[in-house]
Amino acid sequence: MFTTLKSFEESWKHESALTQKILDGLTDESLSQAIVSNHRTIGRIAWHIVTSLHEMLSRTGLVFEAPHDDAPVPASASVIAESYRQASNALSEAIKQQWTDSTLAETNEMYGDIWPKGLTLTVLIRHQIHHRGQMTVLMRQAGLPVPGVYGPSLEEWSSIGMQPPEV
Repeated sequence: MFTTLKSFEESWKHESALTQKILDGLTDESLSQAIVSNHRTIGRIAWHIVTSLHEMLSRTGLVFEAPHDDAPVPASASVIAESYRQASNALSEAIKQQWTDSTLAETNEMYGDIWPKGLTLTVLIRHQIHHRGQMTVLMRQAGLPVPGVYGPSLEEWSSIGMQPPEV
């Protein structure tokens, strides 16, 4: 759980950049890729990441501009990526302007439980990490190059002059 705005800002800067990297790698054609029929497509998961910023943080009283969870999924990968970029920046600025370190201990009702705001920020980041993992699998299935997140991807190993680990 975050107890200082500085620690959140540092984590958010890093993690949101990794999410942006994945979103920037999508194509319009890839948005319909699903693991199997009747499951979320990569486009739906990507848009869920975008809209969850406002959905989760609006429950804490934070006010910022971002797409709402009832907004339809765009047909354009670049629109999804740009929407995330704008929403992520707006979220970060709103926290800096509206919250203090002591705000992070304040609690809100979250999904049938009571969470401190610092925990909500932690869950927000973990939520994105979870869905990034899903998206990288779907990117691979869609034939897209997968960007490295916490290390080089298979495609990036050769670009750095190294042999990928055996599969």
